[in-house]
Amino acid sequence: MIFPTHSLSQAEARRIALAAQGFANPPPAAVDERAVEQAFAHIKLVQIDSVNVLVRSHYLPLMARLGPYATELIDHLAYGENRRLFEYWGHEASLIPVEFFPLLRWRMERAARGEGIYSRLARFAEERGDYIESVFDELVRRGPLSARELSSGGPGRGSWWGWSDGKRALEYLFWAGRVTTAYRRGFERVYELTERVLPQHVLAAKPHDEATAQRELMRHASKALGVASELDLRDYFRLSACEAKRCLHELIEDGALTPVEIEGWSSAGYLAAEARSPKSIDAEALLSPFDSLVWQRQRNERLFNFHYRLEFYVPAAKRRYGYYVLPVLSGENLVGRVDLKADRQARTLRVISLHAENGVDDTRLTEVLARLLIPLMAWLKLDRINVVPGGALAALIKHHCPDR
Repeated sequence: MIFPTHSLSQAEARRIALAAQGFANPPPAAVDERAVEQAFAHIKLVQIDSVNVLVRSHYLPLMARLGPYATELIDHLAYGENRRLFEYWGHEASLIPVEFFPLLRWRMERAARGEGIYSRLARFAEERGDYIESVFDELVRRGPLSARELSSGGPGRGSWWGWSDGKRALEYLFWAGRVTTAYRRGFERVYELTERVLPQHVLAAKPHDEATAQRELMRHASKALGVASELDLRDYFRLSACEAKRCLHELIEDGALTPVEIEGWSSAGYLAAEARSPKSIDAEALLSPFDSLVWQRQRNERLFNFHYRLEFYVPAAKRRYGYYVLPVLSGENLVGRVDLKADRQARTLRVISLHAENGVDDTRLTEVLARLLIPLMAWLKLDRINVVPGGALAALIKHHCPDR
């Protein structure tokens, strides 16, 4: 589409951003692997996180865009024989299409040199290089192994991130691209040699030099965002400010990005050449805290006037909205937020708290939530919805989603 001016209203920018993330497309009648891959074509990657109070976070972005689907579809694409997704550090820990592997080899090579990874892991590699090679050799001999299955992995050190030496060695090898995830056992990563897991055509692809790979990653980020600031663009694949600035100039020069002024933005905006500008967006979705639409918090405020922060690690008494709070998308706006928990033992979806955004009618929010919570409950294989809080919003939710 040709944009007649170099300025956009906030509403236009919002619609462009939503379309780029796949929210302008109607959900498919049936979700198959092709539909999942098409969703990845929009968003490029999904973030993995260990928090499982509702469902593993990498399953939610596709639920938001496609509706209820079999999560086994993602598992098969990521861990099946002919895999089309792989795990690596894209935004954070992410599931990424295998075609991105050559674009990320520079990051793996830096990690192998002890650059760009946790400093403690780099020091461990420097001090225990022989041990790391012995762990690699054990994978060569024995095949897929978790950290606790190593013959000399050693004990953990007590805390959540108190990794054993074996886990440190495997994570170093993972960052360096020499091993990858064969599959997950629950959420436990089982490692295998990359050459035994990824498709041969991916492994045989010629790596890009750093500058070219970074530019291509930023080009993909621009397509996924539609319209963005420089910060948004570099944050998508976690490029450095220096790398992003160079890529930005090159992408503008070759016409992939056009500078634009955007209403209410103090920073410059950049419009992707392929961006769509729908006249309206008619989407409804519950968004994971790790959904790529909302993971850049400053962007949320620029696009949606929506102040959003994670409160997982905030003491309960100091939380404003709740532990696992999902933004509620309705049309082209974020209209509220809801704190949800899947109580699997009681087979109940619990609504812990809910809040409407300023200016949003309570009845509208609860009707949207009812349309979203009932299919979410079924998708999670739960039997009932329980609204914990009191108040007018809770009463309306109970009316639309009574306990069963």
